[in-house]
Amino acid sequence: MDKPKLWTKDFIMISSTNFFTHVVFYLLMTSIAMYVTTAYHASQGMAGLAAGIFVLASLIARLFAGKYFDKIGRKQMLVSGLVVFLAVMLLHFKADSLLFLMVLRFIQGAMHGVITTAAGAIVADIIPNERRGEGTGYYATSMNLAMAIGPFLGILITRFADFQMIVLVSSIIAFIDLISAILLSVPKPAPANAQVKEMARFKVKDYFEPAAVPISGAVFAVTLAYSSVLSFLSLYARDIGLTGAATYFFLVYAAALVITRPFTGRWFDERGENVVVYPLFILLIAGFVLLSQAHSGWMLLLSGALIGIGYGTVQSSFQAIAIQLSPPNRKALATSTFFIFLDLASGSGPYLLGTVAGLMDFRMLYLAISGWVVLCIAVYYAVHGRKAAASKNTTAAESKF
Repeated sequence: MDKPKLWTKDFIMISSTNFFTHVVFYLLMTSIAMYVTTAYHASQGMAGLAAGIFVLASLIARLFAGKYFDKIGRKQMLVSGLVVFLAVMLLHFKADSLLFLMVLRFIQGAMHGVITTAAGAIVADIIPNERRGEGTGYYATSMNLAMAIGPFLGILITRFADFQMIVLVSSIIAFIDLISAILLSVPKPAPANAQVKEMARFKVKDYFEPAAVPISGAVFAVTLAYSSVLSFLSLYARDIGLTGAATYFFLVYAAALVITRPFTGRWFDERGENVVVYPLFILLIAGFVLLSQAHSGWMLLLSGALIGIGYGTVQSSFQAIAIQLSPPNRKALATSTFFIFLDLASGSGPYLLGTVAGLMDFRMLYLAISGWVVLCIAVYYAVHGRKAAASKNTTAAESKF
C-alpha cells in the first residue's frame, strides 16, 4: 500500500514559514544585545532583558491565544500575526529610545508566539497520520536550519554593517514569510460541540491540552539542558581557546540533524517512538560528555553533531507525540502547550544554569548536564515510554490472532 504524500505544496509553504520566522528570531537574538549596549549605552542586564522580553511575550501569547486558533481560524491567525510582525519589524527603523525598542520587542515576541503556534497546528493537520513522525521531523528541521543560518547572518552583518542593515534584512525575510503564509490552503477544522459550548467559560484546559502536558514536561527537562549550549557556548569556547571552531558549531549541529532526519522520522512511524527516543538520549549524553572534555576543534564540532542529532530529534519526536495524544480538534492547543513548556525552559534555563555555573567551571557544568539528561530518560519513561512499550506489546499480541 502506497504511503500518503507528504511533500505537498502546503507542507512546503508552512515549513518555509516556520523557517523564515525563526531565521528572523535568531538573527535578532544574536545582534540585539550588542546593539542595545552600544546604541543606548545600556547595562548587560538591560541588554539581556531586551533579548529575553521577546521570549517572555511569546510564551504569554501562546498561553492566552491557544484556545482561539480553532475558533477564529488557523490561517487567519497566522497571516494576521505575520502582518503585525512585519509592521513592527519596520518600526525598528524608528526606535529612538530603549523603551520604544522594548515595546517593539514585546509586541513582536507576542506575534512570534501566535505565528509559531498557528503554523504548528496547521502542519499537524497537513501531515498524514501514517507519516506523523517523519513529517514532524522534517518540519522541525526547518527551525533547526534557521538556528544555524540566523546566528550566522547576525554575526556576519554585525561585522560589516550596522543594526539598520539587520532590520532591513529581517524585514525582507518577514515579507517573504508573509507571502508563504498567504499561499497556504488550510481547511478550518470544526470544533466539537462540547468545545463550542465551553469556549465562553474559563477553564484550565482552555489554555492547556491536558493530554499534551506530560510529554511537554519531558521536553521542558531536556530543553533546560540544551539551553546551556545556547547561553554559554561562546563563553566556554573563549575559556578553552576554541572560539574559531565554535563559530561553526551550529552549522555542524544543523548539518548532522538534516542528514539523519529522513531515517529517524521514518523509524518513528514504522518502529515506534521508543526505538528512536532512547538511542537519541544516549547520543545527547555522549554529546555533553564530549563537550565537557573538548580540547580541540574536532571534539567541539563532534559534540555539536551529537547534540544536534540528540536534542533536535528528541524535540521533534516529543512534539509528534504531543499531537498524537491529543484530540483532532485540539491540535492547536496541544502545539501551544508543547511550546509553552519549551519556551519556559528556554527562558528560565540560562538564569538557572547561570547560577549553577557560578559554582563551577563550564567543563564541570556540561558534565553535570550529561547526568541531568540521564534523569530525563527516567522522566520520559514515566510520562510516556512505559505506556508506549505496553501499547506496542499489546498490538503485537493481538496481531498473532
